[in-house]
Amino acid sequence: MEGNHSHSFGSTSGPNAGACRAKISQARDAMAALREVLWQVPSGGGEDGLAGLMTEVDALGMACDAVRVAVLREAMNRGESDGGSAALTTAQWVRHHAPSTIAGGAAAIVSVATAFGKRVNAPVKEAVESGRLPVKSAAVVVSEADKLRPLLADGAEPHVLEGLIGMAEQHGPSGCRLLRDGLIAKYGRQDVLQDQQTMGKSFIRLSQPADTGANTFEYRLTLDAEGKAVLEAALGPLSAPKPVDGERDLRPSDRRRGDALVTLVRRAVAAGDEVGKTNKTTLLLTMSYDDLKDRLGAATTLGGLDAGTHLAPETVRRLCCDGSVIPVVLGAGGEVLDWGLEKRFFTDAQTKRLWLRDGGCTYPGCGAPPQWTDAHHLVHWADLGPSDLTNGALLCERHHTIVHTRRLAGRVVKGPFGERVEWDLTRGSYDELLARRAAQGPA
Repeated sequence: MEGNHSHSFGSTSGPNAGACRAKISQARDAMAALREVLWQVPSGGGEDGLAGLMTEVDALGMACDAVRVAVLREAMNRGESDGGSAALTTAQWVRHHAPSTIAGGAAAIVSVATAFGKRVNAPVKEAVESGRLPVKSAAVVVSEADKLRPLLADGAEPHVLEGLIGMAEQHGPSGCRLLRDGLIAKYGRQDVLQDQQTMGKSFIRLSQPADTGANTFEYRLTLDAEGKAVLEAALGPLSAPKPVDGERDLRPSDRRRGDALVTLVRRAVAAGDEVGKTNKTTLLLTMSYDDLKDRLGAATTLGGLDAGTHLAPETVRRLCCDGSVIPVVLGAGGEVLDWGLEKRFFTDAQTKRLWLRDGGCTYPGCGAPPQWTDAHHLVHWADLGPSDLTNGALLCERHHTIVHTRRLAGRVVKGPFGERVEWDLTRGSYDELLARRAAQGPA
């Protein structure tokens, strides 16, 4: 009975284990009863509605996970979970006493409980206990931190751990793993990233075709970071969805990419030594002048599904000899080129700067990468709009059509993180913009 656990530990003025366990039992009863009265919860997204209830239940679940780690940690300290008379491993002890982890999760609990015994992981422990970080995400943070620790410069570890925790909070375990090269570039010992990427070249492989027996053939391809960035830059525009007669392209992404690779090879073979290059197949790299000069940090790829890949300085210097790779060297102010009315279309250089500024389609909610977009005049060229960057915005084919047919107005505004494009989605807002310009008269 619950009363058997009513004795207290330590001071009687604070909470005791018996009282806490009684409340856990009450919470379980409340959760069970809640299912029968959910119809009483108001509709809507407020705190009193179903959305607010879901948030509360989720927070309770995270608290349960955090306490399971704390219970295991106490059992480990007492020697109860490392064998004993039952001869169970720590993971088996967890699965035996927490049956819900039989389907998965025991390893993360053991990993995090073990890590919490090390003082260096105190920030992760605080994030879990405060309900900011789920246990599964904490396990990845600890694992990534262990891998990075030997590669870091002196004094960098707290900053790296803070970055991993923040990324895991926002984007979960997968986002946390994506930080690895960026953190090495910023906080690693000199040449660590370069050494790793140089070593990666030894793993490049393209297998012979394997006959699947269905009149298809399977290849296995392994690339290093540089090879992946170059290939993705070339595949990006060719693998974009291609509607036909207004009908959606129903090919799945993998099929489009396969078709794009075959198209790329056919073009290369047909062109011989005269392989054409366009904006949309160009690899753009951004890097500060000081980092490039001093061979520090890393360059970041821009555009495509591969955006954000970090390339080490020497790799960038070599890639700069390739005409299909454009290094965007940034000064302290990140200056942007400007061009006048004499140009009807945006130049290649201007389009690349739009890639850098906009990062893809600027229409709200669209995630199309730069290679799938066109440069759009916010004030149309036919309406005497200039071909300069203050009058340009990237739009994918679909949203470019929508902006023109619905006559939507956009403008470039300055924000805390630089310039961005803001759209007025009211139908006819572009005509209102023209009317205001006409009322103001010539500049």
